[in-house]
Amino acid sequence: MINRYARPIMQTLWSDQNRYNRWLDIERYVVEAWEHLGVIPQGVADRLKKATVDPARVDEYEKTFHHDVIAFINAAGETVAPEDAKYIHFGLTSTDVVDTALSSLIRDSLAIILDDLKKLQDVVRELAIRYKDTPVMGRTHGIHAEPTSFGLKLALWWLELGRDYERIDRARDTISVIKISGAVGNYANISPDIEEFVAKKMGMKPAPLSTQVLQRDRHAEVIAALAILGGTLDKIATEIRHMQRTELGELAEPFGEGQRGSSAMPHKRNPVMAEQISGLSRILRGYMVPALDDMALWHERDISHSSVERVIFPDATTLADYLLDTMLRIMQGLTVNTERMRENIDLTGGLVFSQKILLALVEAGMTREEAYKRVQSHAMAAMKESSPNFQERILHDPEIGKYLTAEEIVALFAIEPYLKEVDTIYRRIGLID
Repeated sequence: MINRYARPIMQTLWSDQNRYNRWLDIERYVVEAWEHLGVIPQGVADRLKKATVDPARVDEYEKTFHHDVIAFINAAGETVAPEDAKYIHFGLTSTDVVDTALSSLIRDSLAIILDDLKKLQDVVRELAIRYKDTPVMGRTHGIHAEPTSFGLKLALWWLELGRDYERIDRARDTISVIKISGAVGNYANISPDIEEFVAKKMGMKPAPLSTQVLQRDRHAEVIAALAILGGTLDKIATEIRHMQRTELGELAEPFGEGQRGSSAMPHKRNPVMAEQISGLSRILRGYMVPALDDMALWHERDISHSSVERVIFPDATTLADYLLDTMLRIMQGLTVNTERMRENIDLTGGLVFSQKILLALVEAGMTREEAYKRVQSHAMAAMKESSPNFQERILHDPEIGKYLTAEEIVALFAIEPYLKEVDTIYRRIGLID
C-alpha cells in the first residue's frame, strides 16, 4: 500500500525486515524442536539467535536463485557459523515457513484492526446515547419519509460494527494455524511433534490437515470479513456525505484550522474524509475475488496464489486499519446540527405526517381507500403550492372534519410519537438498561 494510505504500525508489520525476522523465528523454533528430539546437537538454536537477515542481501541472492526462501536461507546462514547454518531449514519445505509466517502476520494485523474497531465502536456508542432523543428526518429513496431518531442511525452503525468485530475475530481464529508438514503435507521428512512444538511457541494451532500449503478458504474468510467491514464503513461514510450536503446541512465531518476545501472556491467545506473512505472501500472489497480464486490450486500445491497474496494481505489489512482510523477521526470531530435537523422535518409543511392522518381517518371510520385518496390529494396539492400547507389543507377539509376534530388533527403532527419506542429499541440492543 502506498504511504498515503498506510499507518506506520502496519507498514512495520508488513515490512520485508519483519517478514524475514518472522521466518527466522520459525526456523529457530524448528531447530529447537529437533534438539528436543535429539536429532540436532544441543545449543544450535541458542546460537541461531545471533542470526540476522538483511533484506538487501536476500534481494542479491534472489537475483541468482529466483527463489526467495533459498535466498533467505543463504542470507541468514552467512551470519552464523557454517556448522550451525547447515541446520537452518532442516526437514522443511518453503511453505512450511512462508505459510506459517503469513498466518502469524495476518493474525497480528487483525489484532490491530480489532483494536481499531473497538475504539470506533466506543465513540459511535457514545454518540448514539447522546443523540438518542434527537429527531431527524427519515428518508427513503432520498425522499422525506417520516421523522425518526438520529440516535437510531448511530445505534444501527454501532450494531453493524459489532458484527464486523465478530466476523473479523472469527476469521482471526480461523487463520491462526500453522503448517509444518513437509512437501505434500504428510510429514514424510518431519515429525508432527515439530509442528506441535512450533505452534505452542507461536501461540497458534497446527492445521489438522494440509497439503504443501494451508488451504486458502481460511485466507478467503479473512478477506471476506475485511471486505464486509469496508462495506460497513462505506455505508456510514455515504450517509455522512449525504447529510453534509448544502441542502441538508445536518452533519459535517471535521474541518481543521487552516484547512481548505477548494483551490478555486474559498467557501467550500467538502466531506473529503468520508469520500476517501467510500473510494478506498471499493479497493478493499475488490480483494474478495482474487482471494476466492486462490482457493483452487493444482493438486497439492502451485504458486498461483503466492504473488496475489503478497499484494492483497498487506494491502487489505493496511487499508482496513487506515479506513478505521479515518472513520474514528470523523466520528470524534463530527458536527451535528440538531437545529437544521428540525428545520428539515418542518420543510414540507407537515407532509411527513401523512400516514398518521391516514391511520387516524381509518380508525375513525373512513375506508382506507377513501382516506388514502383524500390525504394524497392534499399532499400533492401542497407540493405544487406551498400555501396553504399540508396541515392547513387537512384542517380545512370538511370531509376530514367529519371524522377528526381540529385538536385531534393538530396532535397528529407531533414528533414525539415517532420517538416513543426509541428507549425500547435501545434496551433491546443493550445501549441502555
